[in-house]
Amino acid sequence: MKKTAIILGATGLTGSILLQKLIDDDRYQSILLFSRSKIEGLPGKVTQFIGDLLKLEDFKAAFKADHVFCCIGTTAKKTPDKKVYKQIDYGIPVTAAKLAKANDIDTFLVISAMGANKKSTVFYNKIKGEMEKDVLQFNIKNTFILRPSLIGGNRKETRILEKIGLAIFKIIQPLFIGKLKQYKIIEPNSIAQAMIHLANSESHAEVILSSNDIKQISKNN
Repeated sequence: MKKTAIILGATGLTGSILLQKLIDDDRYQSILLFSRSKIEGLPGKVTQFIGDLLKLEDFKAAFKADHVFCCIGTTAKKTPDKKVYKQIDYGIPVTAAKLAKANDIDTFLVISAMGANKKSTVFYNKIKGEMEKDVLQFNIKNTFILRPSLIGGNRKETRILEKIGLAIFKIIQPLFIGKLKQYKIIEPNSIAQAMIHLANSESHAEVILSSNDIKQISKNN
């Protein structure tokens, strides 16, 4: 049976790669995008719902699919207001999980971050940890939380500090052995590939996946 996918964050780096992979994947007959801005030039199998994602519940009637892929995330540079930052990185994924549960969607995947911890004193890690906790409380049958390390790739917007960080990481990566392997840069293609495999997998042993787990799944599929 052909499937329908929902993507949140399709205009971002990982989300855009995921979108293209799902367009090319014959298992999916329909892809629903929920975003603030329209993407031009997409094929007929893609339907776009444009609006304020902070009011995602307004889209409840249309929020119906087999799989939900949540690739939402902002940065301190783009969103310096911590209240708004939380509304995005915590509020949108949790609301999406709430809608998935209400509409009987049994597969939900969300990108979190390495270091996510609801008890962390680091704001970013704390928000991601709180998001994970509340997403899991909906008890969606197949829930996958992906915790990638620093994500590589070329972004549309300029992030100077991130570019510097990526450059440094690329230089020192050969030193990352043993437990340090989890800190190696991960490519967005690997994350997207792993998400699609997990969504269509018959085995659901993992709930929270480390960066190493994501790379391994992507490499083997």
